Amino acid sequence: MDNSLQKNKKANQVDLKTSTINLLLNIAIFLLITVIIYMSFSLYVKLHGVNKNYSSALTEQVPSDIIQVEVLNGCGVSGAADRFTDYLRDNNFDVVNVSNYISFDVTNSMVIDRIGNMANAYKVAKSLGIKNENVIQQLNKDYFLDVSVIIGRDYYNLNPLK
Repeated sequence: MDNSLQKNKKANQVDLKTSTINLLLNIAIFLLITVIIYMSFSLYVKLHGVNKNYSSALTEQVPSDIIQVEVLNGCGVSGAADRFTDYLRDNNFDVVNVSNYISFDVTNSMVIDRIGNMANAYKVAKSLGIKNENVIQQLNKDYFLDVSVIIGRDYYNLNPLK
């Protein structure tokens, strides 16, 4: 009898050891399946969901209530930037900087979006009478303003001088 008891005890220990290993393996398989499902879902969202939301966010831009503008004289005519500044301030734009552009040979006036909201730039361009094709985007995190206006040699055709 002692022999059969030892065999039963040994069989129970082997069964306990085997069932513990099986339990740990099942938990590991479950965790791996969970990670695979999560990664698959994440990949699906990145490929299908985010692009649609991003493009719709771009098309639904709204101009800010307060648009900070810098006016740069690119035509070389003395006082042009001041005249544009007065006009913009009269139309409720916040002009934060008035200066000369790097050169005075700018042919067409342009509006540059600096923060990624083109609606602000289009609003300023419309107010000044600048065509939408002369509105561009150059994002610059170092600028603390929304829009730059560069006055070109066509300044006399724009709203501030009409």
